[in-house]
Amino acid sequence: MDRNVRWLLVGPSVLLVLALTIFPLGFAVWASFVQYDFSVGLEHPWVGLDNYRANWDDPVWVHSLWVTALLASICVAVELAIGFLLALAMVRPFRGRRGLMVLFVIPLFISPVIVGGFFDLFLRRPFGPMNWLLGQVLGHEVAIDFTNDSPWTYISLILADTWQWTPFMFVILLAGLAAIPDDLYEAADLDGAKPRQSFFFVTMPLLAPIVLIAVTFRLIDAAKLFDIIYSLTRGGPGTETYTSSYYLYQQGFELFHLGQGTAGALMLMVMLTFVAFWLVRRLLKPVEA
Repeated sequence: MDRNVRWLLVGPSVLLVLALTIFPLGFAVWASFVQYDFSVGLEHPWVGLDNYRANWDDPVWVHSLWVTALLASICVAVELAIGFLLALAMVRPFRGRRGLMVLFVIPLFISPVIVGGFFDLFLRRPFGPMNWLLGQVLGHEVAIDFTNDSPWTYISLILADTWQWTPFMFVILLAGLAAIPDDLYEAADLDGAKPRQSFFFVTMPLLAPIVLIAVTFRLIDAAKLFDIIYSLTRGGPGTETYTSSYYLYQQGFELFHLGQGTAGALMLMVMLTFVAFWLVRRLLKPVEA
């Protein structure tokens, strides 16, 4: 009787998980092997691996993979560096610390589409004030088209993403720094360690797992960059700033090649799974030792 009650209690949750995860995933796998294209009617003939080949044969898809890797790597590296410096500056209490922390984390609660729109207004010629501000700093007129000229388009995307997601790194690293016991620094000081030595031999080894966790979460999320590109550059100029997510959005919801778009999404999912698996292996390695 008790066993049946347990199954009755768990059953609704299991059905909900199946409905929201397993079924959509199975449907996506099926759609990637058929010609799921709204332009050819309701028939969905079996095409096998043709959708996957169509992606790999498309130079825009290959280019989008490189752009995704480049933007994700640079954004995460910049956010990690700035977030770490902010965490080091904020780890000790001081007057006004609480107010500054609130200001630092505000960008996390703003929609990425809004962030992209804000930076579009800030950077776009001739109305955005960015060129005027640079002109005041440099002492001469500046006329940079941040949303259409390469490499400024990449710099604009990195600025927008860094502004929004550096607080994520900051919060995680600050928690990691605050969790390190002061006794370890006192022991290092008694042993004659200088501040630099304490940093490299106490702080960094203990903070390394936290850094890896932050990088893993942020790298996987940055590889799916779409919202800011949609509202800031629209993938332009041309297809220069197409990320994989933006390319798949265009294939599926603008050109209505849903089979090809789904196949690309599954390929991207497999790639990110391997990256996440490698990072998690690195994270668990010290624990196993």
